[in-house]
Amino acid sequence: MAKRRVVITGIGAVCALGLEPNEIWQNLLAGKSGAGKIQNFDASAFKINIAAEVKNFKPENYLEPQQVKRMDRYAQFAVVCAIQAVKDANLDFTKYNVNRIGSILGTGIGGFQEFEDQQTRLIQKGPDRVSPFTIPKVMMNSAPGQIAIHFGLKGPNFAVASACASSNHAMGMALRTIQYNDADVILTGGTEAAVTGLGVAGFMNLKALSPRVDAPEKASRPFDKDRDGFVVGEGAAVLVMEELEHAKKRGAKIYCEVLGFGMNDDGYHITAPDPEGDGATITMQLALNDAGLKPEDISYINAHGTSTEYNDLTETKAIKKVFGAHAKKVAISSTKSMIGHLLGGSGAVELVATILSMRDGIVHPTINYETPDPQCDLDYVPNTARKMEVKNAISNSFGFGGHNATIVVGKYK
Repeated sequence: MAKRRVVITGIGAVCALGLEPNEIWQNLLAGKSGAGKIQNFDASAFKINIAAEVKNFKPENYLEPQQVKRMDRYAQFAVVCAIQAVKDANLDFTKYNVNRIGSILGTGIGGFQEFEDQQTRLIQKGPDRVSPFTIPKVMMNSAPGQIAIHFGLKGPNFAVASACASSNHAMGMALRTIQYNDADVILTGGTEAAVTGLGVAGFMNLKALSPRVDAPEKASRPFDKDRDGFVVGEGAAVLVMEELEHAKKRGAKIYCEVLGFGMNDDGYHITAPDPEGDGATITMQLALNDAGLKPEDISYINAHGTSTEYNDLTETKAIKKVFGAHAKKVAISSTKSMIGHLLGGSGAVELVATILSMRDGIVHPTINYETPDPQCDLDYVPNTARKMEVKNAISNSFGFGGHNATIVVGKYK
């Protein structure tokens, strides 16, 4: 059976740079940082007290107050983004078979704030005071589940967890689900809300975070020689993936076609990447093979680009192995330089940025690239957005546990 073609017809996003995709996109093009002092909780006792938080988020603008109360922040992000994406796609689910419409989302941690809140209540007030909504709010599958409930969707629905690769794995599974005729439309992407006391403390003590607390907007500096860790962020993006003929029949606008997907694992270490980048190399090759493209067909890479010493180096090595001489000609940028590291939500927001690059003929910069690293010597689109045609692009995500996932998208033709 021939694989069905899959396109993207709607997008929704929230992150530190805005509450909807076009606001986020303009701030990315302007090279604006979303990092600042933590406001979500009292971080005065923390050595590292900076993050890229979503500001002025009001889920009540989209949902009933009772709905909001029954969702952790990470699920609120997801449902709001899904509402945005469905509106953008001009989809009326009453006109279609909801048994063939579903939601597949990625998250690395799930309802972390609810977990912390109820653990505190358990210790301070006893087991009888723990909320009966604890489990439905904490569980990782509550985000796609809440999306299905909100829209009445009855097709494939589940969550994917592979740390920082979760979004890309979810979107890859959505692609496969439509390609092999198990659904016609999937709301897919990823979400995370781990800017909490436990989340920040855990990454801080892992020595993963940048200590540049006096200049948070300068802290995330992917591929720069003086990079010293990432800035934890929060947010989400949901994309409407749709079978091509289904989209054409209803006259949908098409952002791009989803051409390929690759995934594997380093099998090396729970937090450190394979130092030679072999896993990342293979997943990019798998994705290109799946898309039927050659390395020279790719003009832009949205890098995983975390701003950690080893990730940026190994990703650079992997790009060189895959692209050879063409590696020097490919524009590469890290969205995380501005929105921070959204963990399981990263890949979805980064794919939105990649799609808008394709739409508008411009790629956003990697900010804070000030001191070139001799070992990271590719074109990282330093500090200033660049006008260029993007016909085909890849977006990389690599996660703790050695998980690697790459998505390939191209202009619809």
